[in-house]
Amino acid sequence: MFTKTKSKKNNNPLNKWLIYAAVIVIFWLKMYFIQGSIFTLDVENANEAAILAFNPLSSIFLLFGLGILLAGRKGLLATYIFGSVLLYVNVLFYREYNDFITIPMLGQVANLAGLGGSITNILSLTDVFLFVDVFAAIFLLFYLKPTRFQSFMPKRREGFVLAVIAIPLFLANLAWAETERTDLLERAFDRNMLVKYIGVINYHVYDIVLQGQTEMKKTFADSNELVPALNYLNENKTEPNSDMTGVAEGKNVIALSLESTQTFVVDNEVNGEELTPYFNDLKEEGAYFNNFYHQVKQGRTSDSEFILDNSMYGLNRGAAFFTHSGNEYEATPEVLGENGYTSSNMHANDKTFWNRNVMYDSLGYDEFYSKEDYDVTEEKSYGWGYLDEYFFSDSLDKMEEMEQPFYNKMITLTNHHPFTLPEDKKYIEEGDTSSGTVNRFFQTIRYQDEALKEFVEDFKESDLYDDTVLVIYGDHFGISENHQQAMGEYLDKDINEYEQFQLQRVPLLMIGEGIEPQENDTVGGQIDLRPTIMNLLGVEDDNPIQFGQDLFSEDRREMMITRDGDFANEEYVGVKDSCFDRETGEEVEGSACEPGFEQAEEELGLSDSIVYGDLLRYLDETEMIEEEMDETGQQED
Repeated sequence: MFTKTKSKKNNNPLNKWLIYAAVIVIFWLKMYFIQGSIFTLDVENANEAAILAFNPLSSIFLLFGLGILLAGRKGLLATYIFGSVLLYVNVLFYREYNDFITIPMLGQVANLAGLGGSITNILSLTDVFLFVDVFAAIFLLFYLKPTRFQSFMPKRREGFVLAVIAIPLFLANLAWAETERTDLLERAFDRNMLVKYIGVINYHVYDIVLQGQTEMKKTFADSNELVPALNYLNENKTEPNSDMTGVAEGKNVIALSLESTQTFVVDNEVNGEELTPYFNDLKEEGAYFNNFYHQVKQGRTSDSEFILDNSMYGLNRGAAFFTHSGNEYEATPEVLGENGYTSSNMHANDKTFWNRNVMYDSLGYDEFYSKEDYDVTEEKSYGWGYLDEYFFSDSLDKMEEMEQPFYNKMITLTNHHPFTLPEDKKYIEEGDTSSGTVNRFFQTIRYQDEALKEFVEDFKESDLYDDTVLVIYGDHFGISENHQQAMGEYLDKDINEYEQFQLQRVPLLMIGEGIEPQENDTVGGQIDLRPTIMNLLGVEDDNPIQFGQDLFSEDRREMMITRDGDFANEEYVGVKDSCFDRETGEEVEGSACEPGFEQAEEELGLSDSIVYGDLLRYLDETEMIEEEMDETGQQED
């Protein structure tokens, strides 16, 4: 008689832990490669390199532990795939913006519909190799049969153990990182640094914590929180230039935002041809500011709009246009509206892009001319949409029909990443650097300049010209620091921290009656636009919450603060704790920049508190308390 024997499973517990180890190691290798090779994290020494290699472990143990705890083997695979997708999304975002995604940015998925060519431009065929490991994980977790190897059936309690182990691993990681950078978690504005020291997934966990904190700030805010900002701004207040006060009283204002336009293109050439021949001549007709910087962060163009209209800083995470569109503001359109102005925005893109249709109402605009208000056809469009020449022509027609005086903001489109043009609009040859992005950028800048020429020349012949102040400025950088090598080739210099900072200058030109032609080298930024415009118009701006100062004022502090906490003043440029002489670019003793860094931190913190807490809703109440204190000498109960 034959007896039936059962095949024996390999029940050695060691096998299960070998699979655990294999899956963890595979994902660790993936994270280490992405963090070390794709992200530019500026590892400076062996200790930082070791931290970079160690920091993925705690996040892997936490991620996989939670997956097993919730759904066993399937949960482990789900978290593996989730982690892989999260890493890849950050890779794409980093290629485009040299930054990492934040929770507020995830709320801006509506913008993805407009990215089009930008997304396809940052995809790479080699990206498929970033997902090969997923198939290896599937094989290890599901394909191995009992007859070959022990079936991998993790127990929920083992997931709990992995998640718990993640805690001491992270604490050890943080303590180790603090040997290189003290108070690391206080530097939430420097996401590159956070990822370098705690890893990209741990950074996202920390970002969730920050988001929770910001949500609570508004919920529990009260009028007392506005007082520190009022005191600070009162102590640092300077008087505007009295000679310029009201020189453009009653005039229209056109604020023309040039997409992705940096100062380095002005008076510069490629292949022996000027990049901005028209602007080079036009700047001789007005006040041109050559040390004017953008101050945007993740909100890009929407940040520059927010700064212009509020003279407050944009947010470090996400964009106020999305996250705080419901706040109460006392913005430029509202103030000018109280002085007889109508206000409008012109941007031939979808009205929902950057949530503009909602935010413009909060800022007090009367009219928004979006894509649906223009004759946008396939023949007149390319890349991001309506070509600038047609946008300018249509917009001028609309302005000629407006009730005056008006405040109008125009936002161009064509000079936008990935910087492509139809063949008949390429007025110069591409550049010859190692970056296709930089090479194409030269062509779109040249096209934009030609479109600007047509607009300004038509504007000069219109009835508006004598009654209008034209403010032309760049909204933000077009070439990110991911292209430093190509920029170094073009400019024939090494692009160090100082030079990269200087590349953040954007052109500013003001033309109008009473504004004498001049080249002004005062250090300023977009936050100074509102008080400058208001003084030219002679409008009494009663909103005390403004961090900018009149660019024409002889008493201005000459201080420009970036959203990263870097700064430029009359003497120094402070970048990432390094200090440079502003004129020569030579590095100097770091202590010289300490006051500037401290002021930047304080000012950004105060501005953030106002936006996160929606504190302008308490402005009237706070001013009433101050008046009572002035009259009685003490605050009443």
